[in-house]
Amino acid sequence: MEYVCDAPHNRTWFRLVTEGEAATESLEMRHAVEKHYRRERERAADSFHPATTVFIEQDIGKEDHIKRAMPLFLTLRDEEGNALATAMLPPRGRSSQDLGGGCIIVGPGNADPYPEHADAIAALADHFGMPLDRANCYPYRR
Repeated sequence: MEYVCDAPHNRTWFRLVTEGEAATESLEMRHAVEKHYRRERERAADSFHPATTVFIEQDIGKEDHIKRAMPLFLTLRDEEGNALATAMLPPRGRSSQDLGGGCIIVGPGNADPYPEHADAIAALADHFGMPLDRANCYPYRR
C-alpha cells in the first residue's frame, strides 16, 4: 500500500497497489473490490502501446502506464490497520464521468460509509481537490 493522506481521528487513506492488497481488502470489507481492481488493471494494461517492437523491451514503461491509467483504489484504515472504507476514484484522482460521477465509496459489506466517516472522506476530497459527496459516490443509496 502507498500512503495517500491523513484523516481526522487517527485514520489514514492508502492506495491499494497490488492485486493481493485488493484481495485482502475484499475479504476484510466483504465486498468485490478485488474483481473491480483486476478488471480495471486489465483494461489499463490493454491500453498500453509499447514504444518499441523489440520483444524484450516491449514491457518497458508498462507498469507506469497502468498506474497512471487505472482508477485509484483506496482504503481508509484506523491506527490499528483495520479497514473502514474503500474508495475508487478516477485515474490520478481527477474527475471523470467514466465512474458515474467520478467515484465510488463504500463501507463494509457495501454499507454507507458517510455517517461514520464523512470527515475522513472530506479529507480525501480536499487532498485530491474534487467533490466526494454521498449523492454521487455512494452507489447503494435508497
